[in-house]
Amino acid sequence: MAWLDGSTGADEIIAIVDTGIDIDSPEFEGRIHPDSQDVTGSARPVDPEDDHGTNVALVAAGGRDDIGVLGIAFDAQVLALRADRPGSCGEDTPQDSTLGCVFADSDIARGIDVAVAAGAAVVNLSLGGSAASPELQDAVRRAADAGLVIVAAAGNDGLGPNETDEFTRTLLEAGGDSVIVVGSVDDNGDISSFTNVAGRFANSYISARGERICCVYDDGELFVENIDGQDFVTLFSGTSFAAPQVAGAVALLAQAFPNLTGEEIVELLLTTARDVGEIGTDNIFGTGLLDIAAAFEPQGATTVAGTGNVLALADNFAMGSAAMGDALSTASLTTIVTDRFDRAFTLDLGQNTSNAPQVRRLRGAVEQGGHTRVAGNDLLSVAVTVGEGQRAAGLGWVESLQLNSGEAFGARVLAGRVAARIAPDMQVGLAIAQSASGLVAQLQGSRRGAFQIAPEAGNDSGFLGSSEIAVATRREIGDWGFTVSAERGRAWLTDFRNADDARTGRRDHRPTTRVGLAADRQWAGFDINAGATLLLEQDTLLGAHFNPALGLQGAQSMFLDGRLSRSIGRYWQVGATYRAGFTRPLGGSLIGAGSQINTQGWSLDLTRYGVFSQSDSLGLRLSQPLRVNGGALQFELPVDYDYATESAIAGRQSLSLTPSGREVIGELGWRGSLPFGTVSTSVYYRNQPGHFRDASSDVGALISLSSYF
Repeated sequence: MAWLDGSTGADEIIAIVDTGIDIDSPEFEGRIHPDSQDVTGSARPVDPEDDHGTNVALVAAGGRDDIGVLGIAFDAQVLALRADRPGSCGEDTPQDSTLGCVFADSDIARGIDVAVAAGAAVVNLSLGGSAASPELQDAVRRAADAGLVIVAAAGNDGLGPNETDEFTRTLLEAGGDSVIVVGSVDDNGDISSFTNVAGRFANSYISARGERICCVYDDGELFVENIDGQDFVTLFSGTSFAAPQVAGAVALLAQAFPNLTGEEIVELLLTTARDVGEIGTDNIFGTGLLDIAAAFEPQGATTVAGTGNVLALADNFAMGSAAMGDALSTASLTTIVTDRFDRAFTLDLGQNTSNAPQVRRLRGAVEQGGHTRVAGNDLLSVAVTVGEGQRAAGLGWVESLQLNSGEAFGARVLAGRVAARIAPDMQVGLAIAQSASGLVAQLQGSRRGAFQIAPEAGNDSGFLGSSEIAVATRREIGDWGFTVSAERGRAWLTDFRNADDARTGRRDHRPTTRVGLAADRQWAGFDINAGATLLLEQDTLLGAHFNPALGLQGAQSMFLDGRLSRSIGRYWQVGATYRAGFTRPLGGSLIGAGSQINTQGWSLDLTRYGVFSQSDSLGLRLSQPLRVNGGALQFELPVDYDYATESAIAGRQSLSLTPSGREVIGELGWRGSLPFGTVSTSVYYRNQPGHFRDASSDVGALISLSSYF
């Protein structure tokens, strides 16, 4: 993961206090730091007699050249600090990588000081022995104060959890939280038999592979030994080679996140280690196995960079609504989030979006259920729908209303509407669980066709909603009628916002408020109706939900409606309805100026009354449900991060909510009366249902019978 993100250790320095480095090795070409030196005071070159230091450097920073070893931080510079006492190593062979050299604490201390002066990110000590001298402890303390990480091999003495390695103890006492101790595991993740285990140092101890590490070099070339006609490469083992894996990881983190201190890097590596052995930190593996990928993942709560707005990576960024169709399928929006270490990560918000499911219009048409009673005259009319049991008034109505079993038992009256003429020129109406648009239509005396699938444009808000209560009053002034209406309802979210919602299976909703003004009159044989509706949403935008990190407090929409119809003779009526909407977000600390969503819907009707009887009707409707057709949300989101000042750099990004599909519905419906009730039939065709371009066409038919009891 680190390499894929571009972290290779470039521009970072790994200091290795050891036996020197093979300066001719192609694995380090151009990457041996110029301050590399013999720190013993001798006039020796850094090129060693012993291969131990070279092998350690290969694990930490071997080059990416498709040959032999690939180091953890393959672009890092290696600061080779030769500290073996002159004459103590002798000549070794590629087959023997054991460390038989002698090191003086004063030389190790001098090497650490050189590393601090050179600006190294980490010092690797694949060394061991007795307790560190005060001089060496002081050098470790200076390195820790300067922000370096000190990586120490645990040692190969096979010490158990109740035994103490004095060299490790004194390094930890001096360097504190800047020191990390590394033990060895094999290629199966089992603890190596030779390693000193975590013991009392468990909280500062991490495990990494230290057995059968490839490979060794001889005179700058990969050493291949021919035995009985077969070629073999030499593998080496020891905590000395587990430690540089951690040193390489430090370099990767230091490059990727330059704001991190040495102590924070150590904490990251220890807290993200993969748990093995006993649950939690234990006295064998310490905090667990080195997991570089996990160390590169955000830790703790993530927030939008430069704000305190929490943006959990697993939560949905946006959940669309019906009017947006498939728009979020191609959403392209990124931002920068920071974790508890103030590390910046690029987050593709478009990957955490979901479209609203296609509206199941057939199911909505047939799930009416219950018993409806209508009574009244020109002065007073009443309509009530009642249900029996939890499944009354449609399959799953209890779930749709989000009622528990007790509430469902008491909710016998599902919907109701009352309209009364209180003066010759004034009417009032009240509706429960029915929309204001239906109440207004009744007060206006509108004559509508028998359509069950294709919506009329003026009644469509573009999202799944329900009404709690609606009121309306109509006043006749001359040839005009003016109707004022208000409605309180809910916008139902189309998906789960977060993991908790998904676990409980309970979808959420947000309040909505509508206020409308309509004018109607008859003129030259035409019925003319014009209106405006103000829709206020709390936390949603056209029924869509956006992550609270944006600070969105809702939306304000203005819908302009026009309806024109004309009777042709006694039995025919034609009509056309058009709705245009303009939606602006409210609040939204990260939503920029100029954000607006435009919507449009229309329907065309042709109706024949009295086809088979005086009370039946046959209608043909062609309609487009409300659809986003323009505009966009403009976001002022962090697009980069300055680690020098730990501040976000904002940029404007546009999110279009216009779908690529366009749903058009054709419906032929008939409604008539029978001696025992009413019957409705319909056949329909939906092209690109739900405004999804790639959706298959929906063709169907239905018949609905309502009986009197």
